Amino acid sequence: MFELVPHIINGLTLGLLFALIALGFTLIVGVMEVINLAHGAMFALGAYFAMTTIGGGWFGGTEFGQWWLTLPIGTRYAIGVIVGPLMAAGAGMILELCLRPTYGKAPLYGLLLTFGAALVIEEIIRLSWGTGEQSLPVPQAINGAFFMGGLIFSKYKFFAAGFAIIAIFGVWAFLEKTPYGAIIKAGAHDSEMVRALGYDLSKLRLLVFGFGAALAGLAGTVMAPIWGLRPHIGIDVIIPAFLIIVVGGVGSFWGAVIAAVLVGLSVGITGAYAPAWSMLSMYLLLIAIVGFRARGLLGRKSALEN
Repeated sequence: MFELVPHIINGLTLGLLFALIALGFTLIVGVMEVINLAHGAMFALGAYFAMTTIGGGWFGGTEFGQWWLTLPIGTRYAIGVIVGPLMAAGAGMILELCLRPTYGKAPLYGLLLTFGAALVIEEIIRLSWGTGEQSLPVPQAINGAFFMGGLIFSKYKFFAAGFAIIAIFGVWAFLEKTPYGAIIKAGAHDSEMVRALGYDLSKLRLLVFGFGAALAGLAGTVMAPIWGLRPHIGIDVIIPAFLIIVVGGVGSFWGAVIAAVLVGLSVGITGAYAPAWSMLSMYLLLIAIVGFRARGLLGRKSALEN
């Protein structure tokens, strides 16, 4: 049982990082009623932009670039964690502008457009950063391993888990404690009423899409040192993100967080005993929960349960 602890910690870390991805996804689905298949591409973009910022790739062999590389890795990493999500947010806003002609039409139009956008972004990543696997450098203080109770633990995974917890509660505080969060939640439940109250629904959708993309980019930046970077990494995360919002309940903040932790734990613990079944375990979890509760853990009751 004691030897299972590292696998539980790995699962918790994975689940908390999945929660960041799923929260952005569920915000976009809730407010805009669009299943954004390019959400995983925003995850990848955030990680690649952060890697480029940390490595000074923006400035090439210029004097500024040489000065930039003399800065401590911790400083460059902190700036990269900011730049990556911001660039992903910008890409998300551009995608939302492209989506506007599909509003009011069959959902298939938005689904196909975001699917095409995901393919385009993946090819842009290949052309810009190459096809090989790359890594995102991290400060020495959070790199490496440490011993505890005779077991080896990764420093970075503890950092990533703590960072994800802070980010999740930060997003919750923004949505629950600020007037902007109240407008976003209202838009998710009754967009017509938000428009009737005088708020610009187009601007709200643009900001929500950017915010959701920023959360995906943030997750990508923090997750990249664990998973590595490759052009198709976005595909690896979009399916778990979609699965999580179904398990948690569409539109439910804490449902997404709880479901993400459960998915992470199922993958981590299953990997300890049957590695070949580790990724399959999250689909079995989906079947088990939705089979007994069609709306998910904390979702609202739907016609599926009548």
